[in-house]
Amino acid sequence: MHIPVLKDEVIQCLSPQPNENFVDCTCGFAGHTQEILRKNGPDGKVLGIEWDSYVFEKTKQQNIERLVLVNDSYRNLKKIVDEQKFGPVSGILLDLGMSSWDIESSGRGFSFQKDEVLDMRYRSESQNILTAEIIVNTWPEEEIKKILKEYGEELFSGSIAGGIIKAREKEKIATTFQLADIIKKNTPAWYAHRKISPATKTFQALRIAVNDELASLREVLPQAVDCLAAGGRLAIISFHSLEDAIVKKFFKEYSKNKIFKSIAKKPIRPLWSEITANPRARSSRLRAAIKL
Repeated sequence: MHIPVLKDEVIQCLSPQPNENFVDCTCGFAGHTQEILRKNGPDGKVLGIEWDSYVFEKTKQQNIERLVLVNDSYRNLKKIVDEQKFGPVSGILLDLGMSSWDIESSGRGFSFQKDEVLDMRYRSESQNILTAEIIVNTWPEEEIKKILKEYGEELFSGSIAGGIIKAREKEKIATTFQLADIIKKNTPAWYAHRKISPATKTFQALRIAVNDELASLREVLPQAVDCLAAGGRLAIISFHSLEDAIVKKFFKEYSKNKIFKSIAKKPIRPLWSEITANPRARSSRLRAAIKL
């Protein structure tokens, strides 16, 4: 079961009031959404956007009152809000993290702890045909090195990329275990004794590349500004430095132009009690601002 990250902090930042309307751009199994709905009754609604059709159907089956659920990408936020004639919008939430379901149950190769196909698409039936398997088996060495360095901030991007090329010359790299083993063999022994696995950053980089995550984030931010009513709040949870840097730059620019006012100067981090209960929360950062 997916546990919503920074749930209390999100509610504090969005400050939902009775009869206000909100958009959850990454609805998932509606963890954050249901908390908002507890606060914005009796007539307030949440427009929930969920890209993955399986998760969408499971959430739809819950028959949550006052939830307007749409199976689409948050890249199309403005279009969705207009089509649903949804508003005025008092708050928008973006939770950029993977759900526990993606890692544990999707079977799409997000985790190097399970032997699965190298897919890594959030929505496997989408028009996006790019998969992690295609990248590691067909992309040039320099391109693989580039995404590992830029998207994964991987210290050994060159040696890992070189190892991938050599391995695929012998046989197709088809599974997560194959890839994790290649990474381990092409990084120093001490690299395997840190808090995170040697494969963590490579898997992150491939996932970001497959789903075009950073471009999606850059596209949705100005749309969120357009959709919010004056006094509306935007809350964004990121899980790695690349996402957080984009969000930080965006809020700084829009605050400078007197469009937003930050709710907190520094990102809000989870309490130790939350990290203990849900270790996946440890890297989360919440930034929020009010539209002036």
